[in-house]
Amino acid sequence: MTTLKTPLHERVLKLARVLQIYHRYRAIGLENVPEEGPAVIAVSHSLATYDSALLGAAIYQRTGRLPRGLGDRAIFRTPFLRDWAMRIGMTEGSPEAGLELLRDGHLLMLAPGGMLEALRPKADRYQICWDHRRGFVRLAVRARVPIILAACPRADDIYRVYENPLTSIVYQTMRMPLPVARGMGLTAIPRPVRLVHVVSEPIPPPEIPEGEGFESEIEKFHARLSTRMRELMLQALRFLCWATTLVFKITYLLSIPLDLFFAISKIFSKEA
Repeated sequence: MTTLKTPLHERVLKLARVLQIYHRYRAIGLENVPEEGPAVIAVSHSLATYDSALLGAAIYQRTGRLPRGLGDRAIFRTPFLRDWAMRIGMTEGSPEAGLELLRDGHLLMLAPGGMLEALRPKADRYQICWDHRRGFVRLAVRARVPIILAACPRADDIYRVYENPLTSIVYQTMRMPLPVARGMGLTAIPRPVRLVHVVSEPIPPPEIPEGEGFESEIEKFHARLSTRMRELMLQALRFLCWATTLVFKITYLLSIPLDLFFAISKIFSKEA
């Protein structure tokens, strides 16, 4: 079990709590996350990215466990981001690193769609880009641990991502993100959209022996997981439909400053 160990973890969790209030965050199905033992938690990937941190904080709040993360290799090519990622317990994504974390009993959070999914333009929002992304399936099968899916489609609305050739060229040639996007107005301030994660039941992997036929069985399990993830995305969107009324939007926007004031006051009062 991963527990709170460093001041940086404490600061990240406090920031996550403020963002949970800002986005009126809710996680449905947290009871599906085990209080002990390893599991793979596969999440959808937005450009904002921090929606996964909100889920990790919610898991910690409920279970006392901090999921470990596998990060995109691009993060570990950037000095500042690499140091920050390592300090919060993130590991550069590789099958060997993931297998070691699972064998040590950790919850392992990863985004199968990776940076490609995060860079989707507005026209492709709420979709998953998991085609040919089967590494997490092989990992769970070889470690013999369940996979838990977590969908947060409205995270795609935190920033509006514009389709453009430059983003595609830089990603395809250098595997680096260079999005053209904006938040509120023309700024980078995140839009205060309501975020909801829908968390699936643990899905145990089939026993697949190595050798001939292994990849075909992996493909079948991958297809099953992708279908379930799309169902969760739709479930989260249906849950949020009621929040589109004008009355809700007005009361929500008016309540944000007050909620943030109390959250920040609570944090500083504890530190005093």
